[in-house]
Amino acid sequence: YGMYDTTRAPSQPLCLVYEDFYLAIGYTFYEFIRLVCLMKRYLRWVLFLGLIIAPGESQCEDDGYKVRIVVDGDTIILLHGQRVRYIGIDAPEIQQEHGGGEPYGDKALALNRKLVSSRKVKLEFGKKRYDRYRRLLAYVFRSDGLFVNREMLFQGYAHYLAVEPEGPYARVLLQAQRDAMSVGKGMWKHRRGERGREGRYVGNRKSKRFHLSSCRFGKKIALKNRIAFIKKWDAFWAGYAPGASCIPHT
Repeated sequence: YGMYDTTRAPSQPLCLVYEDFYLAIGYTFYEFIRLVCLMKRYLRWVLFLGLIIAPGESQCEDDGYKVRIVVDGDTIILLHGQRVRYIGIDAPEIQQEHGGGEPYGDKALALNRKLVSSRKVKLEFGKKRYDRYRRLLAYVFRSDGLFVNREMLFQGYAHYLAVEPEGPYARVLLQAQRDAMSVGKGMWKHRRGERGREGRYVGNRKSKRFHLSSCRFGKKIALKNRIAFIKKWDAFWAGYAPGASCIPHT
């Protein structure tokens, strides 16, 4: 009998060596493709990381972020796809396929397009970074220093919308609305003649929203937070916004 070393593994066939080699290459390629897909999926958030720093500060590229789409009078979409909602204002809704448009919605959209479409803007954030729709909340400034939120109010195509806690531009924004109301700009033109013909309203000092006194939301306001308004005009002038559930936008 010949000598046989049982501790030594038999030689591996060459075909199996090649098979292992190609399997390793295939697995590496698969992992590479998977990584690329993940990077592509989250790339826009990585690019947007510069915005997510400290609240209350302006954070952006040196020359700003380019506006790709103007959605309506208070919302834009940046070049990388992030939606931005203007803090402190509420513009009338535009007409959709299923309806739902409000008076002056198209004019508010037209003004916002004129102000920022295809321009670069700088953003300044408040304490709350996103709304429930994952839109970034910001004060928007053009490169020439124009405060876009304020301009929409000053031209009369949005109304003041108080936020909690009160932001650094609250007084500036409310005063812009009052200036527009005083001279009857935009949507305030037709409201001036209604000042003596309106019913009774109740506001919430905490939320800065007002409702019809007969509205179920108005009735729920705690006594300590209640404030009465004879006219819508008075409520708007005081910085209260209409409760969408029982009062039309304008």
